[in-house]
Amino acid sequence: MGEITRGACPYRFTVFTPTYNRAHTLHRVFDSLMKQTFSDFEWLVVDDGSTDGTEAVLKQFAEQTRWPMRTVNQPNLGKPAAFNRAVREAKGFLFLTLDSDDACKPRALERFDYYWESIPFQERGGFSGVTVLCEDQDGRPVGDRFPTDIFDSDSLRNRYVHRIRGEKWGCHRTEVLRMFPFDETRGVSLSTVWNRIARRYRTRYVNEALRIYYTNESHGSLTQETHSRIAGPQGKALTRLEVLNRELDYFWYAPQNFILSFIHYGRFSLLNRTPVSQIVRDLDGTWRRLAMVSLLPISYVVAMRDRIGGRVLQ
Repeated sequence: MGEITRGACPYRFTVFTPTYNRAHTLHRVFDSLMKQTFSDFEWLVVDDGSTDGTEAVLKQFAEQTRWPMRTVNQPNLGKPAAFNRAVREAKGFLFLTLDSDDACKPRALERFDYYWESIPFQERGGFSGVTVLCEDQDGRPVGDRFPTDIFDSDSLRNRYVHRIRGEKWGCHRTEVLRMFPFDETRGVSLSTVWNRIARRYRTRYVNEALRIYYTNESHGSLTQETHSRIAGPQGKALTRLEVLNRELDYFWYAPQNFILSFIHYGRFSLLNRTPVSQIVRDLDGTWRRLAMVSLLPISYVVAMRDRIGGRVLQ
């Protein structure tokens, strides 16, 4: 299942921060890292074409750090491209994203390392990483707790079987992320990568809040800017197609979700002017195709409503 020790990695963690015009909030990440009780990490920042003085702020931080810091500048390409670039550049065994307007607790890296080491060595090859809880800036829980304090599962079972919702925060083995890059061009939802990983690897989930998720402002401008890139019908259709072709073994846990996925796959495909024959053909297996044919009239009605109303796809 792949390398499960640090091997030749110079650092235990790569802490990755993607940023776009967040000069006024980056201090949260920097201050959090300066307070860490665990020092075996690098800070890798990918600046996705900021125009608000981010470069100067990062230079100031670089003069004060007690650990390696690297900044990669790229044109405004969106979060998937920034993430892929960071994974390629990363020198840490474990890869942890800390967004440019978030913070974390002083023992966050120490605790992630502890929980990774708590996985029996002979089982680690089957694990991608560790995921923990979040709290808001006032210390209130954000999102659902896991069924038990230590819970080994995956994101698909969590969604469909256990119905766990809300913000979480996790690290992954860098080598696993390199096997599952984000789609940078077709607008497919970022969630498809996590779901693909879930079909091959488990995650250790822990009921400990280590990330501070600020809820009192517009959150994550790079995420918002990326969402605008994937809001078109092609990306929406491909995301639904991924769900239908890869996740339908969970149908009986949430049948209404999958029926809606069929309808919206047809809807967005029609809005993208995809021929009906291709809409059906791209689905795997006879019964998926039959289900799509039976639901296409509904897809057609919804798509026509969108066109007549000039609705923006959200």
